[in-house]
Formats: sequence, C-alpha cells, structure tokens
Amino acid sequence: MDEINESKEIVLQIGVALKKYRKEKNMSLDDLSELTGVSKLTLGNIERGETNPTLAIIWKISKGISLPLLALFKSEDSASLYRAGEGLRFSNDQKNWIIEPIFKSNDIEMCRAYLQPNSSYQPEGHHVDTTEIATVMTGSIEIQVNGEIFTLNQYDTISFRADCPHSYTNHTDSETVLHIALKYDF
Repeated sequence: MDEINESKEIVLQIGVALKKYRKEKNMSLDDLSELTGVSKLTLGNIERGETNPTLAIIWKISKGISLPLLALFKSEDSASLYRAGEGLRFSNDQKNWIIEPIFKSNDIEMCRAYLQPNSSYQPEGHHVDTTEIATVMTGSIEIQVNGEIFTLNQYDTISFRADCPHSYTNHTDSETVLHIALKYDF
C-alpha cells in the first residue's frame, strides 16, 4: 500500500473509532467537543475522514475521553509485526518528533519515538496517573521531568509520572530513537 492510501486508511480508522465511541456514549459532537477541547467542526471532519489530525489533536481527544491514544486504532490480527519506519506514524507540527505505535493492550501502549538532531519536544499532558517509561535505543537524550534534568545514553531507561510537565531534548547531531511505554491507571 502506498503512503497516500495508507495515510487515508489511518484517517478513516480514527474517524470510525471516534464516531463509534461517541455513539456508544450517546454523545453529540457538541458534547465531545466540550469534553475534549477540540472544535465540533474538527471532530466532524475527523469522523468523516476529511482531515488528517495532528498528534496534538489526537492526544487531546484521547485525554478528553479517557482512552489510551492507540485505542483509536484497532488491530484484530492474532500477531502483529511493526517494522521500524513502516506503517502507522505520527509527528508533531514541527516534524521533529515522530512516533510509531508498536503494541497496545487495555492499559499499556508502546511506541518507537524518533527525535531529530538538535531539537526538543514537549508533549501535551498525559492522562492522570499515567506512567511513562522511556528507553534510549540509539543516541542520547535529555529528559526534563518537573524541572529536574536527566541525561540518558543508549539503553538507559527512565520511568516517571507522565501527567506532570516533561520534555525531551536531543542536543546531538544525530537522531535519537526511543522505546516508550505508557501505563494507564484508569
């Protein structure tokens, strides 16, 4: 499947999952908009597959409806293979932070994350009582959690509460690759 068709399929998948959730909860688009802080117009466009939402918008929706981010993407396969650089990928508006979903269950999701050279990423606040576990696979990174700075090198791992302010900074001239797990407590 080429990249354009794959992207369209992802947009449609998000829209179907969002509409299904909204209908199951007997909510209007106005109700969902109020809950997520995303405009009714944007939510309607997402449900119809007419827009490709940014990572920030997907996070706002996920947080607003108290569902793990990857719950908006269904996989019915008995085995799933996630090759680096292939398949589902999301980036922030600056295109310096890219995530690839790897695994999801009811309360845990994993992704591979790429932070471009000499750049930073500060995510939206995650769900309350979420734990984030990040392992550096290649490169090094500076992670700031609640104002405290931690420097991690290859294979180093950090665990922290993800609902507090945190950021990732790559001070090197090479891309940093991380494996990130989010453990939800809801």
